[in-house]
Amino acid sequence: MGFGISAACAVGALVAAAGVVAMALPGRPRPWPVHLMRRAAGAAAWAAAAVYSQGAFTVLMSEQAFGDGANSMPAPACRDGFDPATVEGLSHHRSSYLPLRFDCVREDGSVYAGDPDYVWMNWASASLALSAALLVIGAGYASELRAREAAVTS
Repeated sequence: MGFGISAACAVGALVAAAGVVAMALPGRPRPWPVHLMRRAAGAAAWAAAAVYSQGAFTVLMSEQAFGDGANSMPAPACRDGFDPATVEGLSHHRSSYLPLRFDCVREDGSVYAGDPDYVWMNWASASLALSAALLVIGAGYASELRAREAAVTS
């Protein structure tokens, strides 16, 4: 289910990106900069949702794997792919959905990340969401500026 939601968001981002590319074709709507910014904002928002949902479902799957049958404690995300010296002394884990993370905690209090991919997922989703917000604000500002210029000239 998590992959499906992420894939649906990715398809939405691709459709929105096609709308951005369509602005380069003849017959584009006027004022085209406003439409371009709105379409680019949609593409960035869909891409942010795709990246974030992929990370959120990865955290969710790591949480569900913990305590689910034999050989599930400590969490498999804290054991799989790590050398025995790293895994030695695990006591528990901490997870978070904002920001995305799954931390493995040792008995001495030291912490290591269960998956280093959460770093790029956090930065990518935050950057894309910020870009979408700035593009929406820019489109609103451009529309307002155009309306003011039209009011002054009439």
